[in-house]
Amino acid sequence: MRLSNLLAPTLKEAPREAEIPSHALLVRAGFIRKVAAGIYDFLPLALRSIRKIENIVREELDAAGAQEVLMPVVQPKEYWEDSGRWAKYGPELLRFKDRKGTEFCLGPTHEEMVTDIVRREVRSYRELPVNLYQIQVKFRDEIRPRAGLMRGREFIMKDAYSFDVDDAAAHVSYQAMYDAYCRIFTRCGLDFRPVEADTGAIGGSLSHEFQVLADTGEDSIVACGGCDYAANVEQAEVVDVEAEAPGPPVGEVQEVSTPGQKTIAEVSAFLDRSPRAFVKSLIYVTDEGRPALVLVRGDREVNEVKLRRALETTAVHLASDADVGKLAKAPLGFVGPVGFRGDMAMLADPEVMALRDAVTGANKKHLHLTGVNPGRDFEPSEVVDLRAAGDGDGCPRCGGTFRSFRGIEVGHVFFLGSLYSEAMGATFLAEDGQNHPCVMGCYGIGITRILAAAIEQRHDAAGIRWPVSIAPYEVAVLGLG
Repeated sequence: MRLSNLLAPTLKEAPREAEIPSHALLVRAGFIRKVAAGIYDFLPLALRSIRKIENIVREELDAAGAQEVLMPVVQPKEYWEDSGRWAKYGPELLRFKDRKGTEFCLGPTHEEMVTDIVRREVRSYRELPVNLYQIQVKFRDEIRPRAGLMRGREFIMKDAYSFDVDDAAAHVSYQAMYDAYCRIFTRCGLDFRPVEADTGAIGGSLSHEFQVLADTGEDSIVACGGCDYAANVEQAEVVDVEAEAPGPPVGEVQEVSTPGQKTIAEVSAFLDRSPRAFVKSLIYVTDEGRPALVLVRGDREVNEVKLRRALETTAVHLASDADVGKLAKAPLGFVGPVGFRGDMAMLADPEVMALRDAVTGANKKHLHLTGVNPGRDFEPSEVVDLRAAGDGDGCPRCGGTFRSFRGIEVGHVFFLGSLYSEAMGATFLAEDGQNHPCVMGCYGIGITRILAAAIEQRHDAAGIRWPVSIAPYEVAVLGLG
């Protein structure tokens, strides 16, 4: 086609909401146009790039023995009720009714639909293994769609699902897909890392994310310099500090005036004490409404995935500023575990219990406590690993040291086991003459996210400083045309 006939309407200015280079460049170069929050038209250059990615994905999955299908975007409520996810998935699941009042949802993922295919069509172990995949539009009603194609509501995704006779065979399927993913992202020219990850709303017992390394990545990952261990900080193991025997108590508890100093950084500077000497006290609330006081060292962040597991709930969130005072019965910014009056569980990270002469909130306005010794001055209801891993932490596998990276998740593989097959009755007649549930795996790739991640990574590698003048040929130089 002649360039004069190409629909590639370029713009001089980036859209105001563009937060990252890929969003600005894709709009300015005439690849995408916004229709609504998180929903975009894909113009010819974008679709051409997407088709190239899809072709690579198809070639590698077909070579790995997967078979392509196409399932409906609109999914009946009863399938999600069979799996138990209709009430659990959350507001990201867009629900609606047809003219007859029948309830449906727009599919954010297709575990229920593909499990239904197998429970209807597969009868014997002789028909397994089977691996089905599709490339299709998905919809998740993100609360804050942003960053262009990086976190949209409507997006193109490849999702695959394997069914096997037992765990051993399912792990073979899992490894085959893991290897296929490595080939796919290598062929797409991406600098990526497979990292251990949380299973989230999908469920299962084993999971790896494929993270493209980029400065603008939403995810924090850590990788060991001494071995091949890498993980999302939500999942990363850290050296167990419970083995470190704390010394004897040091100092006596004293109230010190800290007028107007609320944050760890403010109080640390005011008292000239390291943040490592502080106990950070945070109020979290579960999705059932149960509050909990969570304690980590002052220089640490709470790992909400670990906290969710410790509280045995599906989701947690920080209490609002307005609710902190009511729940903790203490002023915001001055909450602490000594003499805590709130009616809730108190969970402490092991690093907190190793502190001596620590600083905490005094549960009184403009006051903090010094000389606090966990175990002597307060006793948590549970001591559990709650901290997010970070740069310089020790690797639990080899004793090496972690380095921190930013990553863009472009793929995710899950070992599901029989989570869905048992719930939905996807069984097969085994050699022993008994019916057994299929053992499943689930494998996703964000097709449109690869497009955005490719720009972000090439943008970093080229050393381009944004904002930048852009034309279609410059986007082609970035490897997209």
